[in-house]
Amino acid sequence: MAIIDKPTEYFDTRTYSASGSGSVSDVGFQPDFLWFKNRTIVGDHGLMDAIRGVNKILHSNDNNAEVTSGASNDFTAFTSNGFTYGTSAQLDTSSGTPCTWLWKANGAGSSNTDGSITSTVSANTTSGFSIVSYTGTGSNATIGHGLGSAPQVVLLKERNGTNNWLMSHQPLSASLGDYTRFMTLNSTGAVSGAGNVVFQGSAFTSSVFNVGTSVGSNGSSQTYIAYCFAEKQGYSKFGLYTGNGNADGTFVYTGFKPAFVMCKITSGTDNWILMDNKRLGYNASNYQLIPNSTLADQTPERIDLLSNGFKTRSTNGEVNGSGSSYIFMAFAENPFVTSTTTGSIPATAR
Repeated sequence: MAIIDKPTEYFDTRTYSASGSGSVSDVGFQPDFLWFKNRTIVGDHGLMDAIRGVNKILHSNDNNAEVTSGASNDFTAFTSNGFTYGTSAQLDTSSGTPCTWLWKANGAGSSNTDGSITSTVSANTTSGFSIVSYTGTGSNATIGHGLGSAPQVVLLKERNGTNNWLMSHQPLSASLGDYTRFMTLNSTGAVSGAGNVVFQGSAFTSSVFNVGTSVGSNGSSQTYIAYCFAEKQGYSKFGLYTGNGNADGTFVYTGFKPAFVMCKITSGTDNWILMDNKRLGYNASNYQLIPNSTLADQTPERIDLLSNGFKTRSTNGEVNGSGSSYIFMAFAENPFVTSTTTGSIPATAR
């Protein structure tokens, strides 16, 4: 497996001070998936992508249907090196200190017939990320994801209805021996699952993921968007850890210096936690945002971002309850080991 030496060619985080309309033009790639939260204002998260269009917004913190912004409101364009934004309408884009997490896929997408449902797919096989749009049938189905390797995480939402955000985390499902299990992004709930309803009882493959008959994932004539992530060495890691309830907490090896970590307790009810290397960006003071909440930046729950993984430093059950199980997804700032020392920057601790 090839190592991604420069993760910032495929994922990055930007924070900026907003006042009216403006742009961010130093990303280094055209973002095809943008996750937004204003870190200084109580307000919605916003998720937008190149298949649905930059003005089509879903909120990770609720189960609302997709909303459409005006042409000069919220985010107005994905550009070759970032994005432009206008005056606030659905999101708090034009004041305070917004934060955006940005992923590169492959533009507006193309038709994929690998599954029993034809999908529209924007896939970046190098970084293991694809955006998938499809229309449900109400019957058990498979859907092409375009990655060429099995996704470890699929996060999907019904666009034209009020069903919850659904996440299949394959390492969690494998550990439980039940691939129908799922997490709910807009909820504090523990792991759920009941028969072949949301996801069917088999692992995803290199060409398709499967859905059941639930209207949350495959209602007849309902429209859906899915974000699919396959693991890539030196760039992304999706896994599990067990908390120890100690300030000298659990260490989680990723094989890279994390730029983004999102985690959630699966054995109990508590918030999702999202941390990155830009707010504030140094250990013991890294801020957290809560994907299932409108809250602004919260005081640190003490996850240290290290050269080869992350380590919990809190006794709080959100990240490190004694004996509690957690899922995580992480993306890299730098790989711990690069494929070549020429022109690459090895990871260092902070």
